[in-house]
Amino acid sequence: MNKNLTLYPWLKLCQNLAFWQATWFLYFQQELSAAQAILLYVIYDIATTVLEVPSGYMSDRLGRRLTLICAAIALFAGAALITVGNSFAIFAGGQILLGAASAFRSGTDTSLLYESLTAEGREDEVEAHELRAWRFGFSALALSAVTGGALALWSGALPFAAGAIAAAVLLAVTLQLKEPPHKLRAPERFDDLRTLRANFANPTLLWLFALSLLMYVFSHIPFVFGQPFIAEAMATSGLRAEAPLVSGTVSASMMVLSVLVSLIALRIRKRIGLPAILLIAFAMQITLVASLALSGSILVIGLLLLRMIPNSLSQPFIQARIQPLLEDSTRATYLSLQSLTGRLIFAATLLLASGSASTSANLSFDQIHTIAGWYALAGLTAFTLLALTARRAKLE
Repeated sequence: MNKNLTLYPWLKLCQNLAFWQATWFLYFQQELSAAQAILLYVIYDIATTVLEVPSGYMSDRLGRRLTLICAAIALFAGAALITVGNSFAIFAGGQILLGAASAFRSGTDTSLLYESLTAEGREDEVEAHELRAWRFGFSALALSAVTGGALALWSGALPFAAGAIAAAVLLAVTLQLKEPPHKLRAPERFDDLRTLRANFANPTLLWLFALSLLMYVFSHIPFVFGQPFIAEAMATSGLRAEAPLVSGTVSASMMVLSVLVSLIALRIRKRIGLPAILLIAFAMQITLVASLALSGSILVIGLLLLRMIPNSLSQPFIQARIQPLLEDSTRATYLSLQSLTGRLIFAATLLLASGSASTSANLSFDQIHTIAGWYALAGLTAFTLLALTARRAKLE
């Protein structure tokens, strides 16, 4: 299992070489329309949603390694298809494959890490390993964002081509992993369902489940609407053509900031406690979405640099707190259900947003302000409820 622990940060690095992350919306709306660009993200989320629980069950029953191999293959195929695509149907097919890749690795990679540590009697090191993997992953996101932004100046398809190459490297790394031992009961009828139902009766897991799905939604709002916001802000200065490079640079910078914050995240968590650091992280996300709703100033682009800091202050600690409360036989299934719920909610809200989006090439400031404003109001309501119930959740 030591080999898994050595390879895991590199697995996360290769998984996060998403060269298209800062330019995909600009590319899709350039080739199609703003409304279709939003719909393509909805298609990605629906594909992930449909496969979330089946892939989690596959991981629990057939193994972590096999499931991660499937993820790498789907990632390669999806990026390659979008590289050569020239229509909504082909782009949609690529998005479905990218969604499948996300579903296959969701919950499986972190389960492999925890079970590898447990096999070595080192499960108390999970927070440190999650944070280390987080740094590798976000360093990759930073590198690929700025590189992808530069590539997009030549062609919007080039970042996807680079992503296909990265996926091939990911497959090579994944093939070197070893299957960790994990406890599997003989599958009696409804046993797994009873275990999952018991998880949702646990106040700690229930509170963290709600927070996780909300933070997923609010992390992805700037991901979807940040790119058209940057394009519109740059247009006011006559620099719309430079939007892909600016978007890539912003994405790279936000990842670097997230890595830097992760270096002190554990210290902050120990000083103020788990509930406080998680609520602060969620409040930061809501504030960023509110800024997209309230202003069209180019200065708001600077606030987008903060987008991934809440994740570095929350995700490793959420994973570390959840893992010991789950059983091996349903671990990946539970984590997949958590991811599925967040994606369903976000996809539903994006479908509503696409109905008010422009059918022309660009999403306007007015439309971005309206959409972000509704999200911000919902976020404030959710934050209040979480803050009121945090003590009852017994997070520490």
